[in-house]
Amino acid sequence: MSTHASTAQPSYLVDTGARKGLMAWLTTTDHKRIGLLYLYSMITFFFVGVGIGFVMRLVQLTTFQKLISAQTYNALFTVHGVIMIFLFVVPGLPAIFGNFFLPIMIGAKDVSFPRLNLASWYFFVAGAILAVLSLFTGGGAPDTGWTFYAPFSLKTGTNVSLAVFAAFVLGFSSMLTGINFITTIHRLRAPGMKWFRMPLMCWALYSTAWIQLLATPIVAITLVLVILERFFGIGIFDPSKGGDPLLYQHLFWIYSHPAVYIMILPAMGAISEILPTFTKRPIFGYKAIAFSSMSIAAVGSLVWAHHMFTSGMSATANMVFSLLTMVVAVPSAIKVFNWVSTLYKGSIDFQPPLLFTLTFIFLFCIGGLTGVMQGALALNVHIHDTYFIVGHFHYVMFGGTGMALFAALLYWFPKMWGKMYSKKAIYASWFPMFIGFNMLYFGMMILGMMGMPRRYYVHLPQFHTMHVVATVGSWLLILGLVMFFGTLLYAIFKGEKAEDNPWGGVTLEWTIPSPPPLENFEEIPTVTHGPYHFEQQEAKS
Repeated sequence: MSTHASTAQPSYLVDTGARKGLMAWLTTTDHKRIGLLYLYSMITFFFVGVGIGFVMRLVQLTTFQKLISAQTYNALFTVHGVIMIFLFVVPGLPAIFGNFFLPIMIGAKDVSFPRLNLASWYFFVAGAILAVLSLFTGGGAPDTGWTFYAPFSLKTGTNVSLAVFAAFVLGFSSMLTGINFITTIHRLRAPGMKWFRMPLMCWALYSTAWIQLLATPIVAITLVLVILERFFGIGIFDPSKGGDPLLYQHLFWIYSHPAVYIMILPAMGAISEILPTFTKRPIFGYKAIAFSSMSIAAVGSLVWAHHMFTSGMSATANMVFSLLTMVVAVPSAIKVFNWVSTLYKGSIDFQPPLLFTLTFIFLFCIGGLTGVMQGALALNVHIHDTYFIVGHFHYVMFGGTGMALFAALLYWFPKMWGKMYSKKAIYASWFPMFIGFNMLYFGMMILGMMGMPRRYYVHLPQFHTMHVVATVGSWLLILGLVMFFGTLLYAIFKGEKAEDNPWGGVTLEWTIPSPPPLENFEEIPTVTHGPYHFEQQEAKS
């Protein structure tokens, strides 16, 4: 592979146009800067969501029961869900690392539609502002949960319409990003970069983009119908007007279960990039991982009704969706098998990105296996709407997508900012984060098996001990998160200068300077082999 990295071009962090400072960032069409705009926005919302979660856990200790009212508690878990799902986890990896690295990984100078890319960030910010405004305007913060289930979302006097409209606007951001990524991968790959020479991160982003494009309009239309029903009483979901609340559930989950894969597929892509670099060998089963990404996107769109086993569907529908839920576990299992096989007999370099990658695999396996359990009808009936579901969901979303995002941030940090963080501080942050995470969310799963319902403001005495364990776990988790992000923030301003290729990676982003130049490449590289060709690197050294 021949590459001609620019030494003459300034870094993308240097203002070169007529506009300087903040205005240069707010009007930029550079995909790398837009990736950072997403990163800074999302981390801000992430900590707001974490703060709300902290208060919710505090309330579960009897000592702090009077801290907030039951109504406020309902509003808090709604807002926590909306912020974490729509403002952090769904856009997370595609918007940050997809924007920043997809063009570089395929040898392009930018995405296909740079202005559309900036517009998608503005849609994201607009949706976020509307979501925040919904807390303080109208009849008070929405109290429906992040799913906005009818008929309660139609009847409550709280400010549901604005929160729903916020989610609608955020959907546009997601779709624009999806259109951009699909077009970029089809049209802007470097000469010689055939489909099976693309890094696996690109495959994951490509699969995700199709879900963003095809599934998001369904939930968008559904949310508009909720708003119309609240204002005009048209009777689509309201049973008192001849509507069907189960129709809302079907339409919501037709999008929202594939949305789980919008969240997890890019995470799997990032993991598939990190493992070869720190084992110094090509990923095991490249094509199997690439095709499994597409399979997850396809089959994952057909399993939505396992969220509705207790809602009164026919026995036939229950059986079909139970089977499909089991089937969707297969491509995910293929990925885990191939990741572990890559580690086997690899020349392992144990660095912070690999630590968080292994953490992801461990936590995701727990989340995935507890998901397969819910595909079994007999078990689902018992654990539906208990704390077990909350625990499982957080293992997949936070243990999966969250830990993968942290791993990706650690992996590409030197490339993004040209600085290196303190590895010892990152190792130190991992311990409270890992211990706290498992205390919190495994504690929730135990509570669920004991029969503790979710969304309850108060609980019976027999559940109190595990609530204490979970709450203490949340404190440790927050301590780890503060240490983690504090270390990275310090490194951005005070960190040592990083090498261009500190990890010995062989994909295209590691062939250009750190931080990357404005146009990525002075000349578009010519690709002559697959993405994980470590033999060439060994020959050079």
